[in-house]
Amino acid sequence: MTDQTLTLHPIGQIRTSFANKVEAPRQPAAATGASGIIELFAGRNLEHALEDLAGWERIWVIFWFDRNTGWRPKVLPPRSTDGRKGVLSTRSPHRPNPLGLSVLRLARIEGLLLHVLDVDLLDGTPILDIKPYVPYTDAFPDSGSGWLAPGAADPGRHFNVGFSEEADSQLAWIAGRSPLALRERIVNTLMLGPQPHPYRRIKRGRDGGLTLAVQDWRIDFSVDDLQVNVLRIRSGYNPAQLASGAGEPDDPRMLHQAFVAAGLHRDG
Repeated sequence: MTDQTLTLHPIGQIRTSFANKVEAPRQPAAATGASGIIELFAGRNLEHALEDLAGWERIWVIFWFDRNTGWRPKVLPPRSTDGRKGVLSTRSPHRPNPLGLSVLRLARIEGLLLHVLDVDLLDGTPILDIKPYVPYTDAFPDSGSGWLAPGAADPGRHFNVGFSEEADSQLAWIAGRSPLALRERIVNTLMLGPQPHPYRRIKRGRDGGLTLAVQDWRIDFSVDDLQVNVLRIRSGYNPAQLASGAGEPDDPRMLHQAFVAAGLHRDG
């Protein structure tokens, strides 16, 4: 049985604002309302399969990590404080079989479209199955949490995130010119923990300052106990990158050039 081949056929795909793994939240609980639409495929009688699902508040969504290229027996989870863990003791996507499982909030159903919230899936992810989340049988809040801190429902989710006047004005400027929900992404990441970590793209600079990377933006911040203070937003492009090649309307450097020209950029 070790060489048995199983055939799976996706029943649909999901549409989200997350183009790559760097952009996506690590768990649905960290997505805090991020929306998406599950598009089920026509011609498979799925409209009948959806009957009676609308009354459920949450659904299990089983999907395929289609952008994985292999698996790893040991991985470094974002919440690990003492090194790598066996992949089967984690939610890492780098699995022997790239199956994913998320609990999403079901907002409404329109034909073969399921509008969902708390989404942590990448855009275009193949959907394999959908099941209702049944609270009395699916929730065990007193269960042990393995290598995580005892009793920690979501480790590190205790930080408050505030913004300086400079950061507020910079974010307002970006929000008026870009579809990227940058403020939301900053809050969702830093409230989970501001410690340097490659998965969360947080680094400590030579001067000891902390910087978060969100796509091609850099966010400088400081930490005072459980308070995270966002100080400023910077372009992730250096002057040479901004000066060369930008010119096409869809080139992301155009926005960054305007950001610099508006006097909003300064080095940390």
